[in-house]
Amino acid sequence: MTKFSDDELRALLADLESDLVERKRSAADRSKIRRNICAFANDLHGRGRPGVVIVGAEDDGTPAGLRVDDRLLRELADLRDDGRILPRPSLQIEKRSLDGHDLALVIVHPATQPPLRYEGRVFVKVGPTVRLASPEEEQRLAERRRSRDLPFDSRPAEGASLDDLDLDHVRSHYLPQAIAIDVLEGNRRSLPQQLRSLRLAIGDQPTHGAIIAFGKDPRAFVPGAWVQFVRFDGKAVTDPISSRHELGGRLGDIAGKLDELLSINIATATTVAGSRQELRRPDYPLEALRQLTRNALIHRSYEGTHAPVRVYWYSDRVEIQNPGGLYGQVTNANFGSGVTDYRNPLIAELMVNLGYAQRFGLGIPLALEALSANGNPPPEFRFEPTLSAVRLSPAP
Repeated sequence: MTKFSDDELRALLADLESDLVERKRSAADRSKIRRNICAFANDLHGRGRPGVVIVGAEDDGTPAGLRVDDRLLRELADLRDDGRILPRPSLQIEKRSLDGHDLALVIVHPATQPPLRYEGRVFVKVGPTVRLASPEEEQRLAERRRSRDLPFDSRPAEGASLDDLDLDHVRSHYLPQAIAIDVLEGNRRSLPQQLRSLRLAIGDQPTHGAIIAFGKDPRAFVPGAWVQFVRFDGKAVTDPISSRHELGGRLGDIAGKLDELLSINIATATTVAGSRQELRRPDYPLEALRQLTRNALIHRSYEGTHAPVRVYWYSDRVEIQNPGGLYGQVTNANFGSGVTDYRNPLIAELMVNLGYAQRFGLGIPLALEALSANGNPPPEFRFEPTLSAVRLSPAP
């Protein structure tokens, strides 16, 4: 955690030429604040020091008279998780009082996996100016990554080459989602260069995340990249199986097929209220099932296991299970409260760009909200060192 002393903060307010500070009189223009966050995180000059957006200061560093309250701090914190800057930046948000005036600090730490993009564009800061990165600057940022420090999904897949990816699918379906159209149309770089910029390749090798999302045969390199869906005609795993599905292929295809299976297995009860009004209620809300299964795809461990994500649908419950326990700063005590950490940050980014996640940290709260609105009992979560599971009961 970075902590600026009052004297350091005064020096930052007074330095009008620094590439490590930006002053904003208010937080009204979120787009400009996001561009600065993106630029600070990319740390073009490799200083390895955090940049700071000071909200509540005029361009010349004098106080703007802004009142900093909890609502403003929450809104600034949301800039980290709303999925518009990818991969997710590392931020600190704090309120400071300096010489009797309120300030809000957005402290941005240099990214471990540059380049970051805001709405598909790479921003950098040169002196006091934020601008789009040139292709050469973007390449410099990409080369700064060190594979030995990366999570599994961002490491190169041993033995794989770019020919193991469905490059036509990447070009036609993913690039327009990950890179702004005007940037893409004016792009002079080759497809391999674009893959490296998006963390889908290191050198001439695809990353594990690229193989999982766009591989021609993902399980040849990541054996656990599949989902097992089983519908039991009873309450026990030993009861007869009414349907069984093994979902493999590209990550987006798995998520789409899983959505279809969830939808067709939901039963809807109809009751009549009054003389004409019909009330329809599913035994499980589709939104909750979607969020929980996508959460499993994003947060599961793909490394060192052949086990799939399992969705077991019994006559009295649905169980969703994935390899890998809680990760990082997420604990049993704070799970579901909005605290997030990512075993697979590239997979999380891919799911956002593919349209299967709205923003970071929202999946569990959305599932809980949908279950409560539908009248289902609260879900039962179980976490072990190598396993995460959730059990859902139908609405009465």
